[in-house]
Amino acid sequence: MTWELEQEFETPGGVIRWSRLAGEGSHDRDPVVLVHGTPYSSYLWRDIAPALARDRPVFVFDHLGFGLSEQREGQDLSLAAHARNFAGLLDHWELSSPSVVAHDIGGAVALRTLLLEGRIYRDLTLFDAVSGGDWERGLFRLFLEHTEVFRQLPPYAHEALVAAHLRHATHVGFRPGVLDAFLAPWRGAAGQAAFYRQYSQIRQADTAGYEHLLGGISLPVRLLWGREDHILPPEYARWLHERIPHAELHWIEGAGHLLQEDAPGQLAARLTAGFTSEA
Repeated sequence: MTWELEQEFETPGGVIRWSRLAGEGSHDRDPVVLVHGTPYSSYLWRDIAPALARDRPVFVFDHLGFGLSEQREGQDLSLAAHARNFAGLLDHWELSSPSVVAHDIGGAVALRTLLLEGRIYRDLTLFDAVSGGDWERGLFRLFLEHTEVFRQLPPYAHEALVAAHLRHATHVGFRPGVLDAFLAPWRGAAGQAAFYRQYSQIRQADTAGYEHLLGGISLPVRLLWGREDHILPPEYARWLHERIPHAELHWIEGAGHLLQEDAPGQLAARLTAGFTSEA
């Protein structure tokens, strides 16, 4: 399917592309904002956003340096910078207390924006999300420690590595054409540079800065996690649940890191259901 982000938001580091989806009769309902992670883009929400937009306005965007947003040398692509950009988007959209749904590093971005940037949410759903603890591990650590080596990979080796990394995130596999859509922003010399540029700036220190504040979150929080997530295994869900004890925790069986790909129906059903507990 064609996925387009028609609107632009200027930041000091470049242009962020975004879009608003709203079905007939949803315009006066509470909005929801969907926040993607790495190395993905808002294309992840192509099934989820239209389903939610039947009842509520939905805002989607590509982080700076990702997807359809601007990629160039010199960009600040740290979690702290993404959180500042997200706070700016919320202000630009004039959303005072939206529902926020966040995945992967989008979880850390949403948490920093809430806890350190001072924005207010109606409620927060995190799934298979970076939130805190010891998450600089595996291939991600190699990207951090050997960025210049990876930058010099031959194009075929770079693309093979990124494709394998993407496949590792799904338990059931991608539907036809989906892997190509996720690979597209990272192809070519500029895409390869952009891929390692963003990974080299994502640091655990940017989540450590708010960990002590997690227990003070008072809004409704829902945690969803794929049982077969090999990127952020279930212990990361338990770690987060221990620190936000009033949060709901729901396991999605037979799904990996990408619930949007492995279990879109279950994910949409969870997101359209009410919270079962209140903070």
